[in-house]
Amino acid sequence: MPKGIGTDLLNQRRIAHIMEKQGERFAHRILTPQELLLWAEKAYSVNFVAKRFAAKEAISKALGTGMAQGIGFQQMNIDTDDLGKPVVELSGAALIRANALGGQQVLLSLSDEGEMILAFAVLS
Repeated sequence: MPKGIGTDLLNQRRIAHIMEKQGERFAHRILTPQELLLWAEKAYSVNFVAKRFAAKEAISKALGTGMAQGIGFQQMNIDTDDLGKPVVELSGAALIRANALGGQQVLLSLSDEGEMILAFAVLS
């Protein structure tokens, strides 16, 4: 039974514009150390950062808080399994909130078409 759902729709140009102004500082605010390593492997792609941003926004909504109550980008790490499926690992306040809701995992789906990115998260 789902404990929470969240979605985020993002125009990648928004993130590109922010990164033009802030450079790597923005990526370091959004991405965990593990994700920063993956970002380097992806040639510092704006698309990579934008997808992680949308994913983490969707996850925060599935937690029922958004980016509030101590929940932040660094408490959500997104990796991929051998098939390329996103795998979410929570920590800190995000993990505490998920546990309080009875959630055991976050299921995440990411799609992009042109400049648009869609993230959908289910806390189950």
